[in-house]
Amino acid sequence: PSVTSSEEQTEGQRSTLECSTPYVCPRGDIVLRWEGYDPQVSEVSSHVQLDTSGVSQQVTLTSSFTWKDHSKKLLCQVSDGSKRASTEVVLRVRHAPKDTQVSLSPSSGNIGVGDTVTLSCQVGSSHPPVSGYRWYKDGVAVATERVLALRGVRREDHGRYHCEAQNALGTGVSPPVTLRVFSAEVSASPAAEVREGTATTLSCDVPGREGHPEELTYTWYKNSAWLKEGPAHTLLFPAVAAGDAGYYSCQVTNSQGSDTAQAISLSVTYPPRIPTLTLFQEAQGGRLVIVRCTVDSHPPATLAIDRDGTVLATSGAQVALGQRLGVTASRNSLRLEIRDAGPRDSGKYGCTASNVLGSASATKVLVTRAAGLLIQPSAEVTEGTAVTLTCVGTGDTAEEPLYTWYRNGRRLQESSFPTLEFPSVRGDDAGAFQCQVRSRNGSDTSEAVPLRVFYRPRQPVLSSFLQSQGGHLGIIQCSVESDPESNLTLRRGDDAIACTQGCPQATSPRVHVTRSYNSLKVEIQDVVVEDEGIYVCQAGNSQGSASATVDFKA
Repeated sequence: PSVTSSEEQTEGQRSTLECSTPYVCPRGDIVLRWEGYDPQVSEVSSHVQLDTSGVSQQVTLTSSFTWKDHSKKLLCQVSDGSKRASTEVVLRVRHAPKDTQVSLSPSSGNIGVGDTVTLSCQVGSSHPPVSGYRWYKDGVAVATERVLALRGVRREDHGRYHCEAQNALGTGVSPPVTLRVFSAEVSASPAAEVREGTATTLSCDVPGREGHPEELTYTWYKNSAWLKEGPAHTLLFPAVAAGDAGYYSCQVTNSQGSDTAQAISLSVTYPPRIPTLTLFQEAQGGRLVIVRCTVDSHPPATLAIDRDGTVLATSGAQVALGQRLGVTASRNSLRLEIRDAGPRDSGKYGCTASNVLGSASATKVLVTRAAGLLIQPSAEVTEGTAVTLTCVGTGDTAEEPLYTWYRNGRRLQESSFPTLEFPSVRGDDAGAFQCQVRSRNGSDTSEAVPLRVFYRPRQPVLSSFLQSQGGHLGIIQCSVESDPESNLTLRRGDDAIACTQGCPQATSPRVHVTRSYNSLKVEIQDVVVEDEGIYVCQAGNSQGSASATVDFKA
C-alpha cells in the first residue's frame, strides 16, 4: 500500500493520513487497514473507487496526536488471508518542550559557601529542538544557558530555581528546585550595640531555616568558650548587662555536617560608674602632687579634674591650664601632675566623668604641706658620703625664715640656713628627719623622710657564761651593729658551730641555736671539757667584715 500524509503533525491539531491500493477485489478477502493509532481520538473511513475513471481502495485515518506520539510508528497494512504487506509511517509531531526538569549537582550533602554547584535544564522531548533556555531564581530571570554554574557559592545564592526551555511552538517550564546553602550567620536585634538594660536577641540562621527538611542543632559560643546547645536558634537577653558584651558565634549541625558562623561583637553601652580618684604627694621634697582619675564606662567618658569647682584639666584637651600643671590622658583615665606644690594647692579635688549616657563624680580632700625635705645625693648612702638635707618651703621672702631640724622626733638644731649637712655621714646619723619652717605667716613641718646609711659591721660584742643550775648550760652570744644586716658565724678552730645564714644545722643534739637580726645565740647542754676553747664570731655584709673572740671555760 501507499501512504499519503503531511511530513509533520502539530500537537493538538487534527491530521489526516491516507493509505491506498490501486486495485480492488470485490469478491475477495483482501483487507486494508491502519494499525498503531489511538481509536479514542481517531476516526477511520474507507473508500472504494471502481469506475471508468480508475480503480482504487483507500483507508483514511484522522486523529489528534500528542507529544508522546512523536517518533511513534503507524502501519498501513493490506492482507489477503495469511499474506500481508505494509507501509510504515514515523510520526513527526511538532510540540513545545515537554517534561522539563532541573538537575542539581551535587545532589546530596550540605552545600556551603565557596562550593561549586551546577543546575542543568533537562528536556524530555522537544520538536523542533530547544532554541533557548532561561533561568529564574525566586521568580527573577538570572541566566540564559542550559547549565547554570555557580562557582564560589554565596549565601545570597540560596533560593528556588526553575528553568524554561523554548522552541518555535512554545515554552516548557520546570518545577522549582530549592538550592539550600548551608551557611550559619549570627545577627543581633535590635542592634549589635545596645544600651545596658535593653532586651536583646542574637539569632543564628542558615538560609531557609524555617523550611529546612530536618531539625537543626545550635551550639553557642562566647569569646570562643562553649555557652549552650540545643534546638533554639536564638540567644535571649531580657535586660542586657555590661558583662554580656563579647564576641558571639554559633555552630549549626544537621545530619550532613555542620557550619560555624563568623563571630559578631555585641557591644553594651552604659554611663560612667563612680570614678576612682587617687591623690599622691611625693614624700621626699613634697613638691609634687599627682591626681589620678579612672572610670569604667562605654563609650569612653570625658574626664575633668577640678579643685574647689575650678577645672584644672580635662581629657579632651591635652594642654594644661597652668604652667605648674602637667596632664596625661588615655582611655577613661586622666592624670594631673602639680609641680612646686604648696598650701595653695590644698582643697577638695573632684573628678567628673561624662558620656552620652550620663555622668558620675567623686571627690577627695588634699592637704599639702608648705615644707618639704630633700636628701641629696640619695636617701640611701654608704658611710663616708657627703650628704645634704634641704628644707624647701614657701617662707615669706620679706622675712628670713627659721629652719628647725629633727631626727627621730628629737630636735637637732635651728638656724636661718635651709640645709643640714653631713660632710662624711656615719651610720649613727641615720634616722627619720623632719624640718620645720617658721616665718611671719606661720610654720609648717615636713613629712618625716628616712635617711639610711650603709656601713660595715662594727666590732662584734661576744660574751659567754656558764649556768650550773639544773646541769651545766653554756651560753655564747654574739651581736653586732651594721647596715645592711650581717651574716654572723661562730667558729671554734676550723669548725663552724653556727651561723645566721647559709650553714647547716648544728650536728650535736646538745647544741641549740637562736637567730635574730644581727644576733646569734648558741646554747650548749651538758657542757663537757671538750666544749672549752677559743670561739670566734665573724660578722660580714656588703660593706665589709669584723670579728671578735672569747675564751669559753667549763
